[in-house]
Amino acid sequence: MVPNTSSLRLFSPNPNVTIRRWTSTAANCAAFNVSSTASQIGGFLSKKPYTPPSWASDLSLVPSHSFTLGQFPTPIHKWNLPNLPKDTEVWIKRDDLAGMELSGNKVRKLEFLMADAVAQGADCVITVGGIQSNHCRATAVAAKYVNLDCYLILATSTILVDEDPGLVGNLLVERLLGAHIDLVSKREFVKIGSVALTDLLKERLLEKGRKPYVISGGGSNSLGNWGYIEAVREIEQQIQLSGDVQFDDIVVACGSGGTVAGLALGSQLSSLKAKVHGFSVCYKSGYFYDNVQDHIDGLQSGLNSHDIVRIEDAKGLGYAMSTADELKFVKDVAAATGIVLDPVYSGKAAYGMLKDMSNNPTKWKGRKVLFLHTGGLLGLYDKVDQLSSLSGSWRRMDLEEFVHAKMALRKVA
Repeated sequence: MVPNTSSLRLFSPNPNVTIRRWTSTAANCAAFNVSSTASQIGGFLSKKPYTPPSWASDLSLVPSHSFTLGQFPTPIHKWNLPNLPKDTEVWIKRDDLAGMELSGNKVRKLEFLMADAVAQGADCVITVGGIQSNHCRATAVAAKYVNLDCYLILATSTILVDEDPGLVGNLLVERLLGAHIDLVSKREFVKIGSVALTDLLKERLLEKGRKPYVISGGGSNSLGNWGYIEAVREIEQQIQLSGDVQFDDIVVACGSGGTVAGLALGSQLSSLKAKVHGFSVCYKSGYFYDNVQDHIDGLQSGLNSHDIVRIEDAKGLGYAMSTADELKFVKDVAAATGIVLDPVYSGKAAYGMLKDMSNNPTKWKGRKVLFLHTGGLLGLYDKVDQLSSLSGSWRRMDLEEFVHAKMALRKVA
């Protein structure tokens, strides 16, 4: 299948817990226009005043500045997935193309969070996530871009927590950048909590005279939510430029809640008015309705999460754990459309979306759906063993006939 690539540019910590540390391998979002700030000489990595969309100007905690860290706007193009319901169109917004090391949805949040860290006089940032956290990798990159040190608390399995975490996937980038990595077990992470862990590290850094700025997991907080409020403005204006495309639904993976909260709030307040579906990759739907509610309450929106987003279950075996069917789906989509999905977020969301479309075709019939690719491709490297049996074939090139023919010509000559 050949995809249609026509695009629209359009803390209280437990003192008995030990955190294992591994050293590194190395000691405006104002109105959109076709020529983005990032494309202008000197524009990339610049800090600029931020003006919100008019429809979001009454929200609280409006950021004053942002950094230009990503390549925006990201393209939107038709995604010819197989076995779609009749008259259903799926388009894809390529936030995986927001950059290389900084690709994915986290960069939009970090543009605001890093601006706030710098404004508060921080000299380093702290954040937390899983061992292959895309957010932690993106934070490490963004921190170096704006001359800040980065401290990462990464949760891994109990049997691996006292070992060198290696250089696979996101870890390779983080350690090349010189990020300071503290390991905790998943059990410690759940028992103590991310807030207590980051507060513990913050206190230790303050005692050393540092000025740390804490970024919540996934960059998901009231300030970070502005990343996807701004993304809605981008989509809105891409639609205006196209002239003939309107989306009925937006589908996105849901992991820490900030992306789906920003999208749902922005879609409701703007002219977009698309129904937002968040496919959960880790918790039950009730958790995320409450989570999104907390996010939008932080911006004093006055809205109810149940009215602006539908949470669907796509966690499968659990966070960052993939079934054989899910990985085969990722491989099949790549082979059919050229779009490579990550196995933790977008891969599960797209798998869940197509499964729901198959089970409930009338729900999606005649709909124009915009799927948000949130990046995270480095996570595929953590699934190499599982993917090996699914990957493309190879062979030794047969040169015998060529060699014999060449020798025959030499004899004639």
